Amino acid sequence: MKSLNPSFIFLLSLTLVSSGVGFYLPGLAPVSFCEENSKGDPGECQTEIQLFVNRLDSVESVLPYEYDAFNFCKDKDEKRPSENLGQVLFGERIETSPYKFSFKVDKACEKVCTKLYEATKEDTLKLDFLKRGMELNYQHHWIVDNMPVTWCYLVEDDQKVCNPGFPIGCLVNQEGTPKDACVINADFNRKNTYYVFNHVDITIIYHSEDETTGMGARLVAATLEPRSIKHADDEKPTCEGAPMDIPADSSSSHKVTYTYSVKFKQNNDIKWASRWDYILVSMPHSNIQWFSIMNSLVIVLFLSGMVAMIMLRTLHKDIARYNQMDQDEAQEESGWKQVHGDVFRPPKMGMLLSVFLGQGTQIFIMTFITLFLACLGFLSPANRGALMTCSVVLWVLLGTPAGYVSSRLYKTFGGEKWKTNVLLTALLCPGIVFVDFFLMNLILWVEGSSAAVPFGTLVAILALWFGISVPLTFVGAYFGFKKPGIEPPVRTNQIPRQIPQQSFFTKPMPGIIMGGILPFGCIFIQLFFILNSIWSHQMYYMFGFLFLVFIILLITCSEATVLLCYFHLCAEDYHWWWRSFLTSGFTAVYLFVYAVHYFYSKLQIIGAASTILYFGYTSIMVLIFFIFTGTIGFFACYWFVNKIYSVLKVD
Repeated sequence: MKSLNPSFIFLLSLTLVSSGVGFYLPGLAPVSFCEENSKGDPGECQTEIQLFVNRLDSVESVLPYEYDAFNFCKDKDEKRPSENLGQVLFGERIETSPYKFSFKVDKACEKVCTKLYEATKEDTLKLDFLKRGMELNYQHHWIVDNMPVTWCYLVEDDQKVCNPGFPIGCLVNQEGTPKDACVINADFNRKNTYYVFNHVDITIIYHSEDETTGMGARLVAATLEPRSIKHADDEKPTCEGAPMDIPADSSSSHKVTYTYSVKFKQNNDIKWASRWDYILVSMPHSNIQWFSIMNSLVIVLFLSGMVAMIMLRTLHKDIARYNQMDQDEAQEESGWKQVHGDVFRPPKMGMLLSVFLGQGTQIFIMTFITLFLACLGFLSPANRGALMTCSVVLWVLLGTPAGYVSSRLYKTFGGEKWKTNVLLTALLCPGIVFVDFFLMNLILWVEGSSAAVPFGTLVAILALWFGISVPLTFVGAYFGFKKPGIEPPVRTNQIPRQIPQQSFFTKPMPGIIMGGILPFGCIFIQLFFILNSIWSHQMYYMFGFLFLVFIILLITCSEATVLLCYFHLCAEDYHWWWRSFLTSGFTAVYLFVYAVHYFYSKLQIIGAASTILYFGYTSIMVLIFFIFTGTIGFFACYWFVNKIYSVLKVD
């Protein structure tokens, strides 16, 4: 098997990474803003700036909640922009906020509303929910001009970090230790007390080339500073005073007044196309990414060298020597050549294997196209929900290849129950994923989380599945069964050959366990960033690196499986069908082990519901990854076995 030239891989990586920088986002046009009394055409630029609020989430809980669940100030004319399928599945709930301002009109200590919590049962429940949110460090996510409003602060070594969310408040525990955001202010010092961030200082930075032309300005950054203030006068707040504290064990009534200030700054150094850069620069670190790429390339080169040595030296000599022998000498020969009459004997449970391979083909094509589009910038973080929407739509439309591959292989294995094969291909793996997803959704419904997918959306997903994906699978299967089975290069003997006693390393399980180690070694650093983006709510934008790791994973799975397949055939063990699938598919087991390690070492998730949700969604990821990697290993091994036995001269 040929390996990719290292210089080619390096150039490819530079191209992919630069593509993420070079293209901002096709399809999204910038919005221009201008002052009310400016010369600009009102149709071409806007004067009012709308601030949107999204669901609130926490690194200590998997359960996100809508903005309204915490009893914050509501917009009187609340509107919800239309959300795509990806946003709904990820639990995004965007709505208009009561924070409204006009372009270049600064405001100081503007009152939004006052919330009164009296000693009634209803108000006590609302206040307890707000306290629970502060205890678990729930974060606001605000949006201005399709860009996150960020909270920027300094950490160690004066490094600036910009977080696309900010906390609703914080807690000083019974020992007097400040938790989370309470460390930012020495005034947060009362034991067993919550501090509500009821005031925000918003700064909006805009880019404007020439104001005399009447062309509108473009917003390039929006930052804020959360503060806690106990207002002396709720009607005319001055935004000065002690922090807004709520004792944890207090049963008296509390009044919380929410206020904000906004100021505008011009900065022509930041271009609109690169306005996300200040957020992304403070996020994880391309140096680690390059290290992981180089680490993966070393593994690929090592495996490529091994495969090349087998293909060019050992196999070439074996084939030449075997073809020159007469039949009597050949029978005394041992190794992979002796099992030519059994190597293409159909596997046990061929139906299930063909179903997995059909589904794996569907997942592979979907992943390849999605990552390729993401590299071109079409699925960047600015285009909310696009990645998930693209994946679901592609999966639905790719039923035909799944049906074709599954039916063609099933026919090759000598199967005749074609109806069962097609139904299993269309329903088995998607059914398992849907049942898991539905059970997780039930938990979200019970907990009242915004991530619970509405019933209508579930019906729409079922309609896509049964209305489009299943019929397309039948179409693919029809064409697959019409074609003859794939003809093996050598004839299969009627009587199965006895497999000799195997050593420990040539037994199935040790080989399968070893087969997943190298592919997992190529992806585990990238996996850390992906898990961070899912569970720690960090933005993932390095699709160039991810596409490169995807290519490296393909090569590594293929080469590791081919190597182990060759060693087993040399030991005269011809049961390679399932073993080739499970060898690379075992990478998914290491993925699950890593997810368990990540849960206990990196996350602070508490609560039974959040734990069940974490492992429920992780199980879906592991199943999809198992089928995907197993399919890669199988087809690499199938090509290899066909290739080596096709050049043997067999009477």
